[in-house]
Amino acid sequence: MTFNHFNRRLHLYLGLALLPWFFMYGISSYVFNHPQTFEQRFKASGVPLWKKRFERHYDVPVPADGDLKELGARIMRDAGLNGSFGTYRQNENQITVYAHTFWWSTQAKYFVNEKRLLAEDRAFRWDHFLTGMHARGGFDQDSFLSDAWAVVIDIVCLGMLLWVASGIYMWWKISIVRGWGWVALLGGVASFLFFLWKM
Repeated sequence: MTFNHFNRRLHLYLGLALLPWFFMYGISSYVFNHPQTFEQRFKASGVPLWKKRFERHYDVPVPADGDLKELGARIMRDAGLNGSFGTYRQNENQITVYAHTFWWSTQAKYFVNEKRLLAEDRAFRWDHFLTGMHARGGFDQDSFLSDAWAVVIDIVCLGMLLWVASGIYMWWKISIVRGWGWVALLGGVASFLFFLWKM
């Protein structure tokens, strides 16, 4: 097999393997670009965004400053939550733990002075589902699946770069389409540089 044959096969099979990822990033980017459209549709449905799961007495020490990850993990355990999470100090009297998977999200609000824990489930929305997948990444969660997702995203990014490189190589080897290829390439670069310069 020559390198040209190998490159064509690489381009073909990378395109097929990356297909669900291109769809996911393409569709979710549209959602990111038109948030008001999806927000208006959800409001028109009349469904409340948050629904109370429980509210109960709760008392746990809160560090004065520093990392709140251990506190968030404890609140997650005590509230019976799982998934990825982030812990935020809303103010001196409120700690919020935001737990999420692709399919559901729950926020647990700990009101320190009142010694009260309120957990609320967010209504499922397809726009949040798609943007959640798009934005998900990193190795900051103590979870095998989260780390596996991050590794796969690294592989997908590498695959996209190889797909582009193999496409450029094929274009350059087919001299009959080289002129139109230059038009496409320079048009894309020019539009990107224009917005980079102006915005």
